[in-house]
Amino acid sequence: MQVTPAHHGKSVPADRKVRPLLSSASDSTQTPLFSERPDLKNLQTTLHSPISCRGIALHSGLDVDLEISPAEADTGIRFQRSDYPGSPSFPALYDRIIDTKLSTVVACKDDPSLRVATIEHLMAALNALEIDNALISVSGPELPVLDGSADAFAFLLRCAGKKTLNTPRKIIEILRNVRVEGDNGAFAELRPAQRGLSLAISLNFDAEAIGCQRYAMQLDPARFLEEVSFCRTFVNRKDIEYLQSIGLARGGSLDNAVVVDGKTILNPAGLKIEREFARHKLLDAIGDLYCCGYRLKAGFIGHKSGHKINNELLRSVFSDQKNWRFEAEAPTVSARGHRRTRVAA
Repeated sequence: MQVTPAHHGKSVPADRKVRPLLSSASDSTQTPLFSERPDLKNLQTTLHSPISCRGIALHSGLDVDLEISPAEADTGIRFQRSDYPGSPSFPALYDRIIDTKLSTVVACKDDPSLRVATIEHLMAALNALEIDNALISVSGPELPVLDGSADAFAFLLRCAGKKTLNTPRKIIEILRNVRVEGDNGAFAELRPAQRGLSLAISLNFDAEAIGCQRYAMQLDPARFLEEVSFCRTFVNRKDIEYLQSIGLARGGSLDNAVVVDGKTILNPAGLKIEREFARHKLLDAIGDLYCCGYRLKAGFIGHKSGHKINNELLRSVFSDQKNWRFEAEAPTVSARGHRRTRVAA
């Protein structure tokens, strides 16, 4: 994978690799955190500089170019297909999600052929690192999978730096319990909460290497980087041949996915951390929930949930105005003179 952080027109060598950001919580003292002053947290943010990378798309196996650029206040997170010059950008919103079978796929409302798949890991990094506005350009119908987690995306965002804007941030507050249910006891629920977004995930797989797992956390940048950002997508070995037979998973490998065969982990280095499977499902939920268009003040609970149920949950929330409201705005502090947070590329 090639990564080219671009800062004021300067780039690092294209053959530089993205290093793992945090492989365990013990590394947190060695890595600067992507954060901002508490008195500015009620203001919107964007990136300070554009940043780009090149990588393999998970399902097509094609090399794609990705660029994440700053955007003005109230833009939100928008995608654009750079392989269609002049095509419009479109928002990463729950009602623009057109497919959730194997990943979260967003499309342009006026031209559904303009679509981008596998957005959930980048959306998770944007949500956790509190980026409100960004334009994401990609040269194909799918984002690069990179290492199969959100770690490389978080590294890119931190290299780009964060800029605070002089516009109040809107936060959606969940007012009452909203729950959707799926097959085999699967469900997802959003509940009122006192602060921020808390998440709890449980899963139950037949494969002994996965089994029953649970994980819960309060979302903030530090915990995201230390606990879940590096947790990879996973797949059963028996499913790989089928996916490849229908033209999918062509870019998948042991470098970007955990492959499970019964009670065996086929990746030579094994898992990165205990309960990596549940942590990755929680990572997916962080990304999928950001398709509400704003940060959430809510508690999320999911059992055997995935992209489909996560999207259905958002659609159910916004089907009734009694379920939510914009949180009352806190007093704002001017961002003038505020120095952005950035790590060296």
